Amino acid sequence: MESIQLLNTAIIKSKEKKIDNSYEERLGRINKSPAIEAINKSISLLAESQKISRDQAALQVIEAIRELDSIWADYVTMEGIDRLKTMLRGEDPSH
Repeated sequence: MESIQLLNTAIIKSKEKKIDNSYEERLGRINKSPAIEAINKSISLLAESQKISRDQAALQVIEAIRELDSIWADYVTMEGIDRLKTMLRGEDPSH
C-alpha cells in the first residue's frame, strides 16, 4: 500500500511541473478566439432548437466534445497496442 501512495504522489508531482500557471493570460487569449465565438453560437443554436437553457446546451456540447476526445484517445491507444503486438511478433506493421 505504501508503494502505491508513493507512486501516486510521484505521478501528481510530475504533472505539477508541466502545468502552465498563466491562467488569466490563457483564458483571455482563448476567449477572444474565433473558435470560442463559434462554440458560443452553437450553444445558442442548440439551446433554441432543443428548447433548453444555454447552461444545459453548453453542458451537452462539452460532454459531446469530451466523448469524441475519449473515443479517439481509445482508438489511437488500441492502434498503438496493435502495432506494438505486430512488432513484437516480428511482422511488418505496414502490412
